[in-house]
Amino acid sequence: MVVATSLTHAQSFPAKPVRLVVPYPPGGTADIVARLVTDEWARQLGQAIVVENRSGAGGNIGVEAVIRSRADGYTIGLQTVSLAINPALYPKLNFEIPRDVTPIGMVAASQHVLVAHPDVGAADVPQLIELANKSPGTLTYASAGAGSTSHMAAELFKAQARVNILHIPYRGSAPGLVDNVSGVVDLSFPVLSTALGQIQTGNLRALAVTGASRSPLLPSVPTIQESGLAQYDFSTWTMVFAPADVPGDIVRILNESLNAALRSTEVQTRLLEQGFEASPSTPSAALERVESEVPVWAELVKNYNIKLD
Repeated sequence: MVVATSLTHAQSFPAKPVRLVVPYPPGGTADIVARLVTDEWARQLGQAIVVENRSGAGGNIGVEAVIRSRADGYTIGLQTVSLAINPALYPKLNFEIPRDVTPIGMVAASQHVLVAHPDVGAADVPQLIELANKSPGTLTYASAGAGSTSHMAAELFKAQARVNILHIPYRGSAPGLVDNVSGVVDLSFPVLSTALGQIQTGNLRALAVTGASRSPLLPSVPTIQESGLAQYDFSTWTMVFAPADVPGDIVRILNESLNAALRSTEVQTRLLEQGFEASPSTPSAALERVESEVPVWAELVKNYNIKLD
């Protein structure tokens, strides 16, 4: 009977719009990716996909909302690498990753960029480290919130450069970037797409990108590795997930339609223009990604003593 019911649901899916929960405010990494992909994904799925921003607690509120929803495929989420990071930062979560989610598939990946307000007296990473060491705790950096990817990118930088830079968390990347541009805070580590326009207009100075190789969007900007921190490498990915126990046929429908969207030339071009690379995958590959990274981030958080405040 259960099998028959599941098959009936799968055969009629999707019979109504699908809600895609983004656990951050508009303008952040997850929100940008969701809005770049959903139009074509909805066309491939044959049903509307409605993006709902539900932010708070480093993305945990939105993730938990998806986990607690009905396992019928009509409420799904799009989260960043924070899905694997947050279990190490928030020891009292009301859910467990990956036990309580069903990965649908990977979406896109991007690196971040270290940017400074033009008034900061540093033109590159070595100069920034020298400046930070002269006045420990005086320089400030904005993040999209405690536990966000921009927070983690900055804390890894601080740990490896052995500098003391004050963390100023915001509710999302957009307000933090506004204050970075205005000079309220000195630095930030936003995803490349978020800061690209401000870099190109000269409102922010790009000191380095966070990945292992330079970005084609900023070919003259070195990596942090090139700038002297040989072990530094940070990028973020995005993944679509559903609650645990979503029927396999529904997972397959969502995955196949998502991958078809990600393989379209239009979506790939739009993602690349914003600094993202499309990353279609199987649900099992997405699950393996989370399973492998949860312990890696737990070890990094412990070894570098990274904290929320």
